[in-house]
Amino acid sequence: MTICREIFEKKSLDYGLSWRILRPSSLTDQLFIKAQRIRTVQETGKNLVGESFEDAFEAIVNYCIMAIIQVRVPVGEQDKMSVSDAIDLYQQISLEAKALMEKKNHDYGEAWRDMRVSSLTDLILSKIMRIKQIEDNAGATQISEGVEGNYFDMLNYSVFALIHLENC
Repeated sequence: MTICREIFEKKSLDYGLSWRILRPSSLTDQLFIKAQRIRTVQETGKNLVGESFEDAFEAIVNYCIMAIIQVRVPVGEQDKMSVSDAIDLYQQISLEAKALMEKKNHDYGEAWRDMRVSSLTDLILSKIMRIKQIEDNAGATQISEGVEGNYFDMLNYSVFALIHLENC
């Protein structure tokens, strides 16, 4: 998460908060592009772009946090948010994700440690499909936890994948 935050901070200094113009559905599509690329490279064994799996999973972490910020702070507020504010929100959401991870790790017995990175990729893609359906339904849900919960799950799945890749 430290590496992901550093990337977010550096890009925020380089580009400002240009991502604030994106609608949540655009961020969902960007998440889809990253996850689908990971899956394609996993399946074909060919990486023509050269972006590592680590880079892609780090991007997914950051796009998830950006999406959570977009959900919590309406785009109309974009002119009022500073880079410092965005970094503070990033840190707050990171802490929330960690707390959620710790709770789920307790209840699930850290089952993710026995999962394959390819399965984590598939779970991320499944969550993206869920979010797209919720977005297509204008946010209406019958039983699901909504988009924010799915973004948190994808963020944590990406962290798990990064841990696996670091230990390879």
